[in-house]
Order: sequence, then structure tokens, then C-alpha cells
Amino acid sequence: MNIAKIMIPKISTAFLLENNTVRQGLEKFTRYGYTAVPVLDENGIYSGTVTEGDFLRHIMKLKSAEMKDHESYFIKDIIRKDFCPSLLIEAEQDEVIKTVMNQNFVPIVDGRGVFCGIITRKGVIETLAKQLGKE
Repeated sequence: MNIAKIMIPKISTAFLLENNTVRQGLEKFTRYGYTAVPVLDENGIYSGTVTEGDFLRHIMKLKSAEMKDHESYFIKDIIRKDFCPSLLIEAEQDEVIKTVMNQNFVPIVDGRGVFCGIITRKGVIETLAKQLGKE
């Protein structure tokens, strides 16, 4: 499986930076309706993924849904680094399949850990269906 062919490139992918405020993250989630978004450091290295649940836990901890109350907190403080592990762009098909069985999308990184984009479960299934149709 050629990951580069089915990958949605970084430029077309929503992501947050570790140093974005929680307010900025909440605004992006609200604007686009996402349930999870990759998080990058200042060098473009994939750090983890932030989810609606991460924001909800943060809001409950502060006991405030007022946006201004979340301006002094940062995305890096609420992400779970072990959630939604990435794959290398050179990953083998069986590893891709195993990973998308557990995640709706998979962050793709190069050998330095730099975020390249994402592959979706739908994209992988469509690719496998085309492969089966050709055999």
C-alpha cells in the first residue's frame, strides 16, 4: 500500500500547535466540527492528538465554559501523547490495517517524526476494495 497516494497532506489537514491556547483549540473544533485533531510542536513534529474528551476534561477541571477562562492554558497541557499513535510513511500494509482498525485516522510522519498528513479509515478501505477488485 502506497501511503503517499492515499494520504491527505498536511496542507489540507487541520492541526493544532502545542503552544496554541485551549481557547484557540476549542474555536477550531467548534468551527470545523472535528472530534480529534493532530497536535504538532514548533518544529512540525507530531506530538499527539487532542480530542473532544480532552477539552471536556479540561473544562470540567476549571469548572468554566467561558472562552476567556481558557486563554492561559495550552494544548500541550491537555493532550494525551499516547493516544492515536502515528505511522511512518513507509509503513507496511498490515501495520496500516492494524492501526486503522483502532483509529478513525492515522497521523503519518517521516523518519524525523515530522508530520506529513493523515490517512483515514475510509481511504484505506477504499484502497483495499480497489485492490480486491483488480485481483
